[in-house]
Amino acid sequence: MGRTDRAGRVIAAPPAAVYAALVDRESLENWLPPDGMRGRIERWDPRPGGGFRMVLTHLDAAGAPGKTSDATDVVDVDFAALTPPERVVQRAVFESDDVAYAGTMTLTWQLTEVAAGTDVTVTATDVPPGIDQAVHEAGIASSLANLAAYVERQREAL
Repeated sequence: MGRTDRAGRVIAAPPAAVYAALVDRESLENWLPPDGMRGRIERWDPRPGGGFRMVLTHLDAAGAPGKTSDATDVVDVDFAALTPPERVVQRAVFESDDVAYAGTMTLTWQLTEVAAGTDVTVTATDVPPGIDQAVHEAGIASSLANLAAYVERQREAL
């Protein structure tokens, strides 16, 4: 069994709004890339058994070499389970020639309603050994901060 990484955050929005941002292509492209990256979805099938392919590009490849190329991380993600508005389970496989990034990582996004909005917990299991734990957990936290800003901004626009 591989390593498990975790991060969490309370988002000032109801679970349904957070869940919607987890399963919408345009939303994911906006908030999922952590700081220092941008993302583009090439394939999209938002149903259990479906998934997406995302190309993440490092804005400064010298500071963070990619897993797929010097500047990119390409990841194929399958939706293993979609339970609105409580949980999204994804299985992610990085495209890489480096065996340190091989294997399937499972990400579980658990959404729990709390007084302040939604407590979002991300648990990544079977994390490939090539992914540094501190960097990975910081990346998840960055994506969660982006998710919070995105969902809260969408709610303000209504």
